[in-house]
Amino acid sequence: MMGDQPRAVESLVGGLKKGLRFQTLMGVTGSGKTFNMANVIELVQRPTLVMTPNKTLAAQLATELREFFPENAVEYFVSYYDYYQPEAYIPRTDTYIEKETSINDEIDKLRHSATRSLLTRRDVIIVASVSCIYGLGSPEDYYSFVAEVRKGEIRDRQRFVRQLVEMQYERTNMDLSRAYFRVRGDVVELVPAYDDVAIRIEFWGDEIERIVELDYVTGEILSERDSVAIYPARHFVTPRDKLTKGVRRIKRELQQQLEFFGQQGKLLEAQRLEQRTNHDTEMLLQAGYCAGVENYSGPLGGREHGSAPWTLLDYFPDDFLVILDESHQTIPQLRAMYKGDKSRKSTLVEYGWRLPSALDNRPLNFDEFWERVNQGVFVSATPAEFELQESAEVVEQVIRPTGLLDPVVEIHPIQGQVDDLVQRIKESIASDSRCLVTTLTKKMAEELSDYLLEIGISTHYLHSEIHTLERGEILRDLRLGVYDVVVGINLLREGLDLPEVNLVAILDADKEGYLRSAGSLIQTMGRAARHVDGKVVMYADVVTRSMKTAIDETQRRRTIQAQHNHDNGIVPVGIRKEIRDLTDRIITETQDSVETSDRFERSRLSATDAKRLIVDLEKQMKQSAKKMEFERAAMLRDEIVELRHLVSIINA
Repeated sequence: MMGDQPRAVESLVGGLKKGLRFQTLMGVTGSGKTFNMANVIELVQRPTLVMTPNKTLAAQLATELREFFPENAVEYFVSYYDYYQPEAYIPRTDTYIEKETSINDEIDKLRHSATRSLLTRRDVIIVASVSCIYGLGSPEDYYSFVAEVRKGEIRDRQRFVRQLVEMQYERTNMDLSRAYFRVRGDVVELVPAYDDVAIRIEFWGDEIERIVELDYVTGEILSERDSVAIYPARHFVTPRDKLTKGVRRIKRELQQQLEFFGQQGKLLEAQRLEQRTNHDTEMLLQAGYCAGVENYSGPLGGREHGSAPWTLLDYFPDDFLVILDESHQTIPQLRAMYKGDKSRKSTLVEYGWRLPSALDNRPLNFDEFWERVNQGVFVSATPAEFELQESAEVVEQVIRPTGLLDPVVEIHPIQGQVDDLVQRIKESIASDSRCLVTTLTKKMAEELSDYLLEIGISTHYLHSEIHTLERGEILRDLRLGVYDVVVGINLLREGLDLPEVNLVAILDADKEGYLRSAGSLIQTMGRAARHVDGKVVMYADVVTRSMKTAIDETQRRRTIQAQHNHDNGIVPVGIRKEIRDLTDRIITETQDSVETSDRFERSRLSATDAKRLIVDLEKQMKQSAKKMEFERAAMLRDEIVELRHLVSIINA
């Protein structure tokens, strides 16, 4: 550890040991906050949940933490949907939208691996998106279904097969795959929902004679086992007695709701609700599962109406630690998820598509989440007021191990801002550096980009309408020098690691709002903090409160780093990183699968080509998740969603 990393880690660990409920690690860009997180986890030796505001950051963190903890169970828990269209009803147009999903099999496997690890060991680190506060099956019911199988024990084979069915494993006579099993004489083979290898259990009469692990593709035996624990194939599993009680409760609720609709004169709503619910309860009694079973999680789990659902947090032991990365974004997301979900489901209940208990299939509200966090650490370069108020201690990490200073900040009048910007860009290009320019609107970003191109400056714009993989390509090309300037909006804030950028220009910096708040300005200015000659130019006619706060904070950090460099004889060194981009590998591996000169000119893709590309990308996505290349898997997932949308447009 270097700089003020040792002090920061010591303070955080000391606070945790003293029992402080919340602390904040306020670290500048490039100071090694992830490295500090890893050291805190190592020193406290407790199961840890690291929450991030999106899947991409979760993927990056999971990859980094796996490198720090190669012997630990570092798990990745995010939504397993490649494509998700929630069930909804639009009364104005009388349009019912059926739930439509495409589940990423590999990510589903990783979710099961995460819950299994939590139930079997303590050296567990779960990196999750905020979707981890959505309802999950009861951990008590989940664990009650675990089948412990030992060599030499007496076990009825037919009863064991029925047990696998109750655990939601599907029987097949064909090739094995994840969460399937097959029976051949006295041999039962299955692929656990959380693993890549198959388990073969050989019976001799009612005695288990042999247990082996094997590659279910080649049939190669990998090892022999004395025992094996088989966990359920789904998180929503219910014991038979509890299932029967739950179904009776569902039917009572149905009768009450039908009477209510009758009193209201809503005969159509009553008919559709009765038909759907009767079908679902029949499926539950026969198969133990039905489509949309999560909507019955309240009655099946024996929960009171309105009570909090079980989530991933309930699988952790009581002493677990929560780290909220980029907390200034994560906290607002946690606050917003409950109300949006409730609004959609309330409409479904009102018009007879779902029982009122469907409202219990929901994410935790913020208060419920907060009650479940015993100790937590907020991590952000710009923590919000909420985090600072909740924290018993704020630990600053200002000093960078590289000795790099925060960028110099200059203010220039808006009058003539484009001409001044052009001159500064040319100076930056002359020093073989790159530039980022932030605007307030998409239109302005595109128009400024066009103008810079007209005068001979290689430029590209970047905003939310640019496809996911194209964004990665643009930023890679910026680093390579294909572009000298990228013009964007808020996409130029968190998460961009661009050491070649020495100039960040902020147009209309005095227009107060979300994109020009103190936190946003500090994050944007931080994009120039990885270059030894980093500079920020704000174009403004007045210095707003947000600008002053951001400038003062940047200058304070710069002063502290400069003094540290002087006292320790440190010469600042710019960060040099190999230019590797996920999109390079993706394009290389897929260029033969589509006969098109430009993969991203989607208007030239036929529906057939797009579908062929989707199949190819799905294979790569699964391979990437299998290799724990989470970021690449997430990028591929987003690309698949976009291509499916394209196909729907072509077919319309």
